[in-house]
Amino acid sequence: MEVLPKVESVKEVAIDEAEEDRQDETAASTLMLKSNPNRPERAQEVDLSQYPTSYKENSPQEKLLLAIADNFCCQYMHLYPDRKPLLLCPLNECGVQKCVSTTLRPTLLSYPELYSWEGCASFVSEFLSLELLDPPIDPPRHLYSPTWLMQTQRGSCFDFSTLLCSLLLGAGYNAYCVSGYAVKEMCLLNQSLQECPLLGKATEQKRQVKKYSVKPPRDLRSGFEQRQEERRQSDAQAILLKKQQEAERLQEERERLPPDPLLGLRVHCWVLILSGNREVPENFFIDPLTGKSLSTTNKCFLGIESIWNHQNYWVNMQDCRFGCAEMNFDLGDAVKWEYLLYGTTGQSLLLIPDMKKQQEAEDDEEVHPNLALSLTLLLNSALVPFTLDSTRCPGGMKVIQYRKAKLEKFAPYLLPDGLVTRLTTYSDLDCEFTVKEWYQHRHDHLEERELKKTSNVNIEHFRPGRSYALKSHRYITMAPETERQMDFYSHARADGLARRVEMPFEMTETFEDRPDFIYHRHVVFGKRVKVFGPSNTEAPDQGQRPLQKVVERFNRDRSKPAGEDVAERIFLVSEDRIQVTYHREDDRIIPAWRNFIKPRDSGDSQNPHSFTPQMASTFQVDPFEKPSKNLFLYEMLVHMMKEEERVALKVKESEKEVRAILGVREQEESSIELHISIYNTARNERARCHREALERTAKEERLRQEEKELDFLAPFLAQLGDPENLTRQAALQLRNDCLADLKQRLIDKANLIQARFERETQELQQKQQWYQKNQLTMTKEDEDEYLAYCSDAMFRIHILKLRLSRHKDKAPQKYMALDERLRRDPRLANHLW
Repeated sequence: MEVLPKVESVKEVAIDEAEEDRQDETAASTLMLKSNPNRPERAQEVDLSQYPTSYKENSPQEKLLLAIADNFCCQYMHLYPDRKPLLLCPLNECGVQKCVSTTLRPTLLSYPELYSWEGCASFVSEFLSLELLDPPIDPPRHLYSPTWLMQTQRGSCFDFSTLLCSLLLGAGYNAYCVSGYAVKEMCLLNQSLQECPLLGKATEQKRQVKKYSVKPPRDLRSGFEQRQEERRQSDAQAILLKKQQEAERLQEERERLPPDPLLGLRVHCWVLILSGNREVPENFFIDPLTGKSLSTTNKCFLGIESIWNHQNYWVNMQDCRFGCAEMNFDLGDAVKWEYLLYGTTGQSLLLIPDMKKQQEAEDDEEVHPNLALSLTLLLNSALVPFTLDSTRCPGGMKVIQYRKAKLEKFAPYLLPDGLVTRLTTYSDLDCEFTVKEWYQHRHDHLEERELKKTSNVNIEHFRPGRSYALKSHRYITMAPETERQMDFYSHARADGLARRVEMPFEMTETFEDRPDFIYHRHVVFGKRVKVFGPSNTEAPDQGQRPLQKVVERFNRDRSKPAGEDVAERIFLVSEDRIQVTYHREDDRIIPAWRNFIKPRDSGDSQNPHSFTPQMASTFQVDPFEKPSKNLFLYEMLVHMMKEEERVALKVKESEKEVRAILGVREQEESSIELHISIYNTARNERARCHREALERTAKEERLRQEEKELDFLAPFLAQLGDPENLTRQAALQLRNDCLADLKQRLIDKANLIQARFERETQELQQKQQWYQKNQLTMTKEDEDEYLAYCSDAMFRIHILKLRLSRHKDKAPQKYMALDERLRRDPRLANHLW
């Protein structure tokens, strides 16, 4: 392995750099804490007296493993004095030296999100807070158990990796902890120059060229003019591209970090997952601080010292001059990976300086296989139970600073409005641009809210199930008759409404899967007329906005001819006109239409509307088609006028619905309620009280049933009707009945034992007679079977004989004991003495 060049006064540089790291870390993220494993107050955070004995002392097998590890380290330091000491047997939280492999605990928790590596990595990165290594060029002296981490929710990168690797091993992955070197930003968890993963990047969709497509029409424009236009556009694009490149270069220079004097010396720990298990196609790294997966050739990883899992420990013997790009992770190759415990992968390649050490190594080889197989018995760091909802983030929240973005995560039910994630993006490094918020467990079904600061536009998204089937709401203000857009779950509404767009004087509605084939309705409103009161003051207007125009469009109804199927109808209310356009025939280029002028008078059933031929105009596509009669046009006009009244009512209902939705939303935001599942007994007070009441009732019923079952007088009292007070005659009858019942039960039991005894004796005699008849023709196997049967039968007969004798001896005693118990029973004592 290529040894990193020595740096003069590395310790002094590391100490100075550690102080700079803490300053950078405070400015970059509020999640990181100073790390000092020797602080006495750290040991007072958890009651170590409650820990098992295995945390505080080593078993004989562990002592042997520590001796082997110490011998391994001595040989390693002798052969490679320029390399750093290995992190092999650090101290745990109790100050006891433990091997790093025994600190890992393969654990599978009963949470579906922890069955995949993505869920495990995300959980660990959110669950723990980072404590920086001090100094940053040395591994920690302490490696805490997962039990400690679950209780404190703080640890170094090595603690992060230990917990993550334990979960991954329990989930079936071939996972390893890796001790090595990384860049400064990864070690400090500085993501201020990285893009936030929640920000979706817009990708250009490539046009798919179909094999069979309609040829475009011939271009009749001048080729010279096209070339000139293309040249002008290319020159303009070149100038714009040059400006963009120059702006990006200046931006990169402003954001470029100063050179790191400890480059290649900063110690870091991460997780390696090898391919094979859980259908993992190729090896990859996981950074436990961020929960992201990275390639094994990523430039952020500068070298590897060692790796380990719950079974063994391997030291890297490969050249890390070019980082991990060319590294081979075949752990069975003893030339590239030197392992601690001898097993099936080969023999140790460490040179033995003298014969005494060689003999010790030979002795170790005899015990190493047993240790490799028994390491799972040395797992002394069991995970304590925990709940993801309540302890997902340390202190209930976590803040991550990305490039031009800030991500805030909150534990469920921590905030009264149900907020769990907030993402703030910036147009530049200083100005705020957009805020996105994600919610959970909201009673109003709100899932996501987006606020664009530049335009003051709010966008809310709801999950299915809320009132009016509202899916999303885009608005600037909650006041009615302003600009907004509402999307609905059309399949959950009777009218099939999918979208409603409202402007100050317009409203557009889109429908889906309507039986009347309507899919579009556009309404144009007029200004309200001011109404003045008696004192010449403006009175509040409570009416609807006047309609000026309504446009409705319909899909094609194949059950009708195209010339009779309405495609669009326009109600010009302010002009008293109606326009009807029909669908176009397949072999026509223009559709048919009809225009109507509404009569001035208001007709009824007794006085119909006045109609003249000048009130209707028609265009027929087929010139040979007979024109419509006046009666047909009149009936159609009357029908359209009724449709206009019906559409006006629909528009009023839509306006009323908008006001109702806005009123409900204002009420919901003023008094936010969170939904608590009935299965969440920790927070659902009503469900918990109900469950406790049911448990108390069941317990009381069980106790009553047990008391009733233990009361030997209960069946006899039931025969007498369960009287509250007994007379002397009833008490004597009750006593005689109890004694008679016991006597009969003793007789029945004796008869049963006697019958079994006689049956066994008879069967033995029959078997003996069979043996006498067939003795001369029996084989050796038949004779052995006969002798075995006789032995078992004699044993059963002997047991039955003893049981019958014991029963005869104890029957009088049981009879006298019952009589004495009846005399002492408080319900019978006054009548039997």
